[in-house]
Amino acid sequence: MASKGNAALEAMIEEATVDTDGYEDERTGLFTMIEEYLAVPFTSTVLGVEVTVRKIDLTADGIVAVCFRGRHRQRIGLLDLPLPTPAPDGAAWIDAYRHWAGR
Repeated sequence: MASKGNAALEAMIEEATVDTDGYEDERTGLFTMIEEYLAVPFTSTVLGVEVTVRKIDLTADGIVAVCFRGRHRQRIGLLDLPLPTPAPDGAAWIDAYRHWAGR
């Protein structure tokens, strides 16, 4: 079953990076798909605290989730963000990004 999952993730990565040239372009392609398909806002738990993910952003260091709790805001790398169960619509693109990044 894992190979079928990996094949699906590889197909998604190919779709996102088909016309890219290098690491930065590939990451931008994946960000574009995540931004387009991931349903936000959604809640997650970070270090035992419930936060609301309101948007996804692209930084020089990677793709981040912009999380809010009250009036406080924190950016958390999408590679490290715990996903809730059930995962929000479009979360498969986060899985594809994680697979691409080698996680």
